[in-house]
Amino acid sequence: MYKRIVLKLSGEALAGERGFGLDADKVAEITGEIADVHELGVEVGIVVGGGNFFRGVEEQAKEMDRVSADNMGMLSTVINSIAMQDAIEHRGVQCRVMTAVFMNQVAEPYIRRRAVRHLEKGRVVIFAAGIGNPFFSSDTAASLRAMEIEAEVLLKATKVEGIYNADPILYKDAVKYDEITYMEILKQGLKVMDLTAVSLCKDNNLKMIVFNMNQPGNIRRVVQGEKGLGTEVTS
Repeated sequence: MYKRIVLKLSGEALAGERGFGLDADKVAEITGEIADVHELGVEVGIVVGGGNFFRGVEEQAKEMDRVSADNMGMLSTVINSIAMQDAIEHRGVQCRVMTAVFMNQVAEPYIRRRAVRHLEKGRVVIFAAGIGNPFFSSDTAASLRAMEIEAEVLLKATKVEGIYNADPILYKDAVKYDEITYMEILKQGLKVMDLTAVSLCKDNNLKMIVFNMNQPGNIRRVVQGEKGLGTEVTS
């Protein structure tokens, strides 16, 4: 269904039931699914958050300077990216971490044309450190990187089945959308992604699918275009 994708993962997804840090079994499970999708011939880019270590807008950072807190959050995404790279390469798939913050000893600098070349050569590319600037979330980084590498779709993995009109964990009568537009997300104030990311996707006609990643095999099903899985968001 899709030839080139960007997969957005939260840092918390890598923590599993632990809630903090990295759960080796969960990392292996997720990267196994990514390797499975790669075997289909799909070019895979990944953006992973850092909330399992540090999030600049959370309670733990309330007394900190926002720029310092966001810099710590960006470094957390690099830790997660290196862990995922190691697990993916244990699956026999070549993988590169490209970071928006220069740290040449541990990762390549992000250069768009080089990233595209890696993808064309069949390597998984993990985009780390957000966009390299504070005040922007990893959701914005995922939207921006997807547009820069001309991905066909942005896949946002969550812990619920898709986008609802209210938080389905708190409200059992919440209604799931099978399809929705970015404008409707903005009008209803739905907490899918931050507003900057939503606006970027809307203005550049980037298709997004929000789905539950806790169901094994869902990444492959979404990539293969299975209907009724998650919520499809378009302009």
